[in-house]
Amino acid sequence: MTLTKLFLSILLLAATRLAAQIPVEVFAGNRKASFDAMFFRYFTDADGNHSKFLFFSRARGTVDYKITETQNLPSFGLTEAFSFNHPAWKGFAPVAVVQIFNSGIYPKAGIQYFRAKKDFTLFTWVVCETLKKPGVDGFLLLRFTPKISEKINLYSQLESVNTIPSDGEAAYSFIQRLRLGVGFGAFQFGAGTDITEIGRASMLKTYNVGGFLRYEFR
Repeated sequence: MTLTKLFLSILLLAATRLAAQIPVEVFAGNRKASFDAMFFRYFTDADGNHSKFLFFSRARGTVDYKITETQNLPSFGLTEAFSFNHPAWKGFAPVAVVQIFNSGIYPKAGIQYFRAKKDFTLFTWVVCETLKKPGVDGFLLLRFTPKISEKINLYSQLESVNTIPSDGEAAYSFIQRLRLGVGFGAFQFGAGTDITEIGRASMLKTYNVGGFLRYEFR
């Protein structure tokens, strides 16, 4: 069985055991447009009870408006993570991650922390590649969605994706994504910005400012 077939089999198994709502975001900025589907859900048993296994899934694609045949090409990334969350560990858990990008496939492992309430979510991990010359990734997702009225919620989200390479010649990568808007039913919309810094001796910093529309498929 190829790695791709194995991976698809895992996704199919996860989909049948999760029955998860899948939120999808479309973001249109001044430089790029992006598509993002991200969720995390516990596996459930036949009675619908949560198990100790948490599944995180993300598919993200980006298109640069200045795309040519050789430069500013579209990027696509797929991240899948499984963690074992014992109640005694108070939200901390070991996590195994597989990421598939345009540049290749990257297996990773590390420590995760997850805490979710009705209107607040904190999800973060520190993972290291298991390949030669590994990079260390830090991921943070903060989401706060309190009620404004009976039918309207505030929607606010901060995401931080950072990579520190062990290779002395590889570039650092720091990405911050901010979203602020309102939610009505399964829809959320508002303004946001993606801030990217890439480099080593000197950092190239770019801003992608625009608006987002988010919908939770149930």
